[in-house]
Amino acid sequence: MPPQQPTEPPGREPDPVSAPVPEPVSVDPPHGPAVTLLTQSWLDVTFLHWAVDPAEVAPLLPPGTVPDTFDGAAHVGLVAFRMHRAGWFRLPGLPYLGSFPETNVRLYSVDEHGRRGVVFRSLDASRLLPVAVGRWVFRLPYVWSGMAVRRDGDVVTYRSRRRLPGPRDARSALAVRIGARVEEPTPLEHFLTARWALHASFLGRVRYLPNVHPRWPLHRARLLSCDETLTAAAGLTRPQDPPVSVLYSPGVPVRFLPPRTGAA
Repeated sequence: MPPQQPTEPPGREPDPVSAPVPEPVSVDPPHGPAVTLLTQSWLDVTFLHWAVDPAEVAPLLPPGTVPDTFDGAAHVGLVAFRMHRAGWFRLPGLPYLGSFPETNVRLYSVDEHGRRGVVFRSLDASRLLPVAVGRWVFRLPYVWSGMAVRRDGDVVTYRSRRRLPGPRDARSALAVRIGARVEEPTPLEHFLTARWALHASFLGRVRYLPNVHPRWPLHRARLLSCDETLTAAAGLTRPQDPPVSVLYSPGVPVRFLPPRTGAA
């Protein structure tokens, strides 16, 4: 079944400026060969997603982007994982400084060229130096947190408590039980996970930072517990309902390509 295309919210007329036609959802990276800027692996990844009103997330996106919607809904993602051996270019990744737990709060965006992406509202990480590089070089909202990821059989737990720059009480404690392998993801699961770039504001312009990795090996997962305030700290309404999607992946190797501003 081909991925379902997102639809406009009911009662809203498409606008060629504020609502560009999004590119098709692609389960494989659409980018051609290019210079590698960063390498890393994302391991033991848990995706939690909640559906929200697009009007809530629109003010939180960079100028030049609008919410990417599926069946009229925007989505907030809470994604916890282990960063493994992050490094520059194609050099070997760093075993200590480049390996750490991370938990991010993310939204989904479309820019004026129709390119789909992720917008990070926060990225909690446990290594201070990568946090500083992420904040000052890439202008991403990294924060330094005390964190841990543990796996016991088919149960994975993630813990995070923010240190700097705060708010100091922002935290998350998640546990999931890994289920069966997903042979064919649903259109919504493709929409939420097949993301090949991030959008970020830099010097008043939106930057598009592409990435390349194999298809996600996904598993169904059952959420055993979730106590978090990271979404509220990111300026969103704290979810009260169960997530609409819970997925787990053992992970993928990733390459980031140089940022772009135009449609090329």
